[in-house]
Amino acid sequence: MFRNLFSRGQRPVEPAVDLDRALDDLELRAARDKASADWRAARDVIEAAGSDWERRARRVSVLSDAAADDTWLDAWLVSAPDDPTAAVLLAATLAERAGRARGSAPASQTTQEQFQGFAELSGQAAVAGRRAIALAPHDPVPWIDVLWAMFSDGGSRQAEFHQAFTEARRRDPFNLGVHLAAVSFLCEKWYGSHEEMFGLARATAAAAPPGTAVTLLPLFAHFEYAMREFNWGSPTPEGVLACRRYFQRPEVRQEYDACAAKWRAAGPPRHGDAMVCRNWLALAYSLSDRRDEAKAMFDEIGPYATSPVWAYFFGGVKHGFVHNWRWANGVR
Repeated sequence: MFRNLFSRGQRPVEPAVDLDRALDDLELRAARDKASADWRAARDVIEAAGSDWERRARRVSVLSDAAADDTWLDAWLVSAPDDPTAAVLLAATLAERAGRARGSAPASQTTQEQFQGFAELSGQAAVAGRRAIALAPHDPVPWIDVLWAMFSDGGSRQAEFHQAFTEARRRDPFNLGVHLAAVSFLCEKWYGSHEEMFGLARATAAAAPPGTAVTLLPLFAHFEYAMREFNWGSPTPEGVLACRRYFQRPEVRQEYDACAAKWRAAGPPRHGDAMVCRNWLALAYSLSDRRDEAKAMFDEIGPYATSPVWAYFFGGVKHGFVHNWRWANGVR
């Protein structure tokens, strides 16, 4: 799994980067691998999360990626058409296909055909999400896909989006998936502004209990701001340098340090999105030229590279992760 790097004496061991979206959830990995032969494995691992809504949402998201390329979810729906767990996974799978249809490029680099596929599949995801909500009214997870489904035409659906966001928060007030959808919707590259984005991120982080993932939402907002202002489109060396200067500003460092302290205040984070949060902090420390803090965070992460924010600044998740791991460990 690892390979050694040598020059003068032994250097730190570079991890073989693991881009699997299941991250360190070994139960999820095992269930996904079995799902093609037996969809009950997917059902059981989702239901095992119980009311740990962030873990349930992460498991649904990872399994939707697998279901988008297979037929086992169809077999599940035939066998149990009113199963609320199958219904929420269907909504997530359609949302996954919608995202793939559009792609991740800026609007100026996206074709009309891609936009049309995005809109059609988003509409299907919204319908499936509403059915999942009807089958399990207490579950916040299908609301996440209802929110993302509005990104295809959100300019005319502001009120509807905020109503759905309110309903999702009523079920789980500090769910990271719910709030990532809302902060993203309000960012300048979609349907809001820097002010609206930071306003929601900061208000949520301030109200959240210590230890919750949403305490780091202002850091995510800083990534969005820096990418949009200094590195929009394809990353460039000049853009990355400007982003580094931004993250080295005292007020930016002070804010995300306070967020990180609150995130850690309840003890070692064990929530479903802890590894995502660690990746955020590793990136922030790297952009801020804080080698010791970055190395400590990479040591906590191990091989589990995740979150598209690496690609905001370095063109790809794996490249960004490895490039900054090597810098943090003094091997470049």
